[in-house]
Amino acid sequence: MARIPYPDIDLPEYKPMADRVRKERAGWVGNIHKLIMYSPQVFDGYMHFLTAIRQQAVLDGRYRELAIMMVAAINDADYEFNAHAPFALKSGVTQSQIDALRRCERAADLAPADRAVIDYTEASTRSVRVPDDIFNAVKKHFDERQLIELTLTIGCYNMVSRFLEAMHVDHDYPTK
Repeated sequence: MARIPYPDIDLPEYKPMADRVRKERAGWVGNIHKLIMYSPQVFDGYMHFLTAIRQQAVLDGRYRELAIMMVAAINDADYEFNAHAPFALKSGVTQSQIDALRRCERAADLAPADRAVIDYTEASTRSVRVPDDIFNAVKKHFDERQLIELTLTIGCYNMVSRFLEAMHVDHDYPTK
């Protein structure tokens, strides 16, 4: 159970934010969105940032989802991991690769770029400072913009997982 109550998103002060989430997230208002609505200015920035990361970046969705899944696994953020598993599958990540990520392992059938993304994500999440050899390995596969977007995705989803876990956000993601 969440540490603070979810607001009633039908109340006038929350309804415009809930409508925005419904529009941008296929009709679904998640519990994470509800809690962030307590701070309208932060909610606005959060929505802009996450929409840019998830829907406007040039970084291929496969790499984004590999990074998000690894962040979630390292941080033991079940909500985040389970919510992103369907997106990972849709982007071409296999179930066996997802299962390995859940254990913070690398599946044997990962492509070199996949492995570099996972290694980079793990180093950034666990240590913050990424060793040169790991950065150079990921740099072989991505241009400057993609590297920036990958790095921001990792940082962003570390923030998300920490919020989810600190607030004990209840799992409510769609199961489709």
